[in-house]
Amino acid sequence: MFKESLNEFKQVKNITTAAMFAALSVIMGYFTIQIGNYLKIGFSTIVNQFVYYMFGPVSGALFGGVLDILKYIIKPTGAYFPGFTLGAMVGGVIYGCFFYKKPITLLRVIGAEFTASLVCNILLGTLWLSMMYGEGFIALLSFRIQKNLIMWPINSMIFYTSWKSLEASGVFRLIKSGSRPEAKKARQ
Repeated sequence: MFKESLNEFKQVKNITTAAMFAALSVIMGYFTIQIGNYLKIGFSTIVNQFVYYMFGPVSGALFGGVLDILKYIIKPTGAYFPGFTLGAMVGGVIYGCFFYKKPITLLRVIGAEFTASLVCNILLGTLWLSMMYGEGFIALLSFRIQKNLIMWPINSMIFYTSWKSLEASGVFRLIKSGSRPEAKKARQ
């Protein structure tokens, strides 16, 4: 799975597709709700998950890391901290392992969201915030657990319903095939 995922980014079509999704993710990042230093609710992760689904864990890690840096350059919020870039890369690996070349089911989405929330948001994110702001890890932990428990089912349902809609419309088949329906008709 990891070797296949790495090979995904050797195709120009896949790189440009990921770049398109990166642009969408940056735009969705403007709809992030910042609540103090420790809590933000964002929607760009859903767009990122489509990249992890299509291109896998290795490409997901590269995409997540580059996108985190790009988003910081475009719209910096606070000081840059490389731990968050590492967390974005770990998230790409987690979602990629759950979604890449596997059927998307509600249970799989719930499991991926839980794992990514636990590892990236609750454990790593809390550690990075504790290091950055000098707050106690345990003091931040309960607040971050509450936030992630609230967002876990919400994020799961948003991604699952978005994926189902796009899958039913044939968007992913179209992206993977690399051709437009009218171009196929013209060739026939």
